[in-house]
Amino acid sequence: MVNFRVENPIRFGTDLWDPSHRFETSWLLPPYALATVRAAFGCYGLFVLLFQSGYYCTHPSEGGCTAAGDEYSYFTVLTYWGLACYNLTAALHTFSYARTGTPLLDRLPRPLQALHAFYYTTVTVYPFIVTAVYWGLIYPGVWFTVTYDAWSNTSEHALNSVFAFFEIVVPRTPAPLWIHAWWIVFVLALYLTLAYVTYYTKGFYTYTFLDIQTQGSAITAGYILGIAVGAVIVFSIVKGVIHLRLWATERKGGFEGKFADKPLGGSRGSGEAGGLEDVEMGRVEKLGSSGGDGSPVSGSDPRRS
Repeated sequence: MVNFRVENPIRFGTDLWDPSHRFETSWLLPPYALATVRAAFGCYGLFVLLFQSGYYCTHPSEGGCTAAGDEYSYFTVLTYWGLACYNLTAALHTFSYARTGTPLLDRLPRPLQALHAFYYTTVTVYPFIVTAVYWGLIYPGVWFTVTYDAWSNTSEHALNSVFAFFEIVVPRTPAPLWIHAWWIVFVLALYLTLAYVTYYTKGFYTYTFLDIQTQGSAITAGYILGIAVGAVIVFSIVKGVIHLRLWATERKGGFEGKFADKPLGGSRGSGEAGGLEDVEMGRVEKLGSSGGDGSPVSGSDPRRS
């Protein structure tokens, strides 16, 4: 008889959180370099978003400040804000780890740690959806004649996936939990609500494929369902690529990571992190009989959310 276990989507783990600091380290870059790259990506993202608002406000022919405000109804812009802020937040955690050996993330309550893990999942999944939908459904097929349009669209619909790909390949982050796929779709449903609230309050559709009046409810529902299914597929691919990276860099290549020159948790020497004995392919293993902070360590995933 096969027993099926349904995982609680809002359950937080109780075991030791990320004992080898996978969210703040890389198999390729030292911590300070990783923090610098993340900070650069985050600052660039904020520059794009703020410049975009300023551009609209100084160009009444483009809609003025009203158009700048309307931007916050677009999934592209919301996810770009999320991507920029994640990079800045991750840079802060990485810098604090590089400087002290203990990241700020380790000092936060467990729910915030779990939310950070899901935050990572969103910034490695949504950008690819945005890129695919824009270039596959929205892009008119003729390159932009205005330099600003070319730059802003390239930044938000192409570089976003470059930033996401960096987070998938370069850090030592573990693969996301399957339960995150449920939350990925749930957040998309929340955005769908926002899109129709925008239509009924401001009178425009953020994306033409959501226009029920023009194309009918059946086609619109097909687009919505297709994007939801596509999100799960993208999530699965991202999860698989991260597992492949872990296998290629750690199992086969022996690149267990570049760590801070500080004692980790007060229990190990400088520059040591226990490597694959700490977290193997996204699964916590026992560190002797206790974790670095003296707490018991179980064999379950530290990122449960």
